[in-house]
Amino acid sequence: MKTKFTKNNNKLEEIDNSLNKKAFLFDDEKSKKFWIIDYSGITLSLNYGKTGSIGRFQTKEFESEEKCIKQAEKLIKSKIKKGYIEDESFDFKKLIYFDEPEYTYGISPKTSHPNFVEHFKSAFYYDCSEEDSPFGSDEGNDALKEIEENYRKNKNLNFISFPKFLIENIWDMEYIKCDTLDKDILEEVSENYSVDFDQSLMITYSIAFAQIKITGKIDKELKENTLIAMKQFLIVHDYKSEFFDKMIEDLSSFEYVN
Repeated sequence: MKTKFTKNNNKLEEIDNSLNKKAFLFDDEKSKKFWIIDYSGITLSLNYGKTGSIGRFQTKEFESEEKCIKQAEKLIKSKIKKGYIEDESFDFKKLIYFDEPEYTYGISPKTSHPNFVEHFKSAFYYDCSEEDSPFGSDEGNDALKEIEENYRKNKNLNFISFPKFLIENIWDMEYIKCDTLDKDILEEVSENYSVDFDQSLMITYSIAFAQIKITGKIDKELKENTLIAMKQFLIVHDYKSEFFDKMIEDLSSFEYVN
């Protein structure tokens, strides 16, 4: 049995997701724009653009929290001078969330939907080096980038069918779907399809968590497929992982379902 012990690993601990997020709106005869700033610790994230659009995203990192706050206050004063007005009742859950281009500073609560931040609290969800996290493997990280790129082009994108689309149309592999948790059957499928089956399982759960991270919701069918896929992965590899256990537990209790 392949076992990963993480009791002394703080990646399973809840991280401080307290954010200092403010939204400012600009509205005149020529244009309607939004500008959102989110800062805490040493990182500052911006989301801005025309009202109704996804807008652009930018993340900056500073040497200290003091410098981060100072820069944030400077930017806010500048926007107010230009005519932007703070909307204290702004609903941040209505937004779509993407990561800073090229993942310069990785993924973080500042670039994730509030529903994701509030429910998936363990540090490993944002760890791009932890193989068992949704976006930590090369496949998971690539899947997140692909779904962000495709969703930006098409807001009606079908998340349920995207794992199959990604594997077969972009990666030129075969998507293997199997609904059973019978160990003998799964071992046979794994033996016959090997890498394709593994990839199918990993991409299914990566896309599921990506949908929540971006939109704050998940399609019911994709949630069901993902819970099965994660359990199948553990069975096929005779694998024990506290990270997988946590993902299954958290996803099972996630209530924002389409």
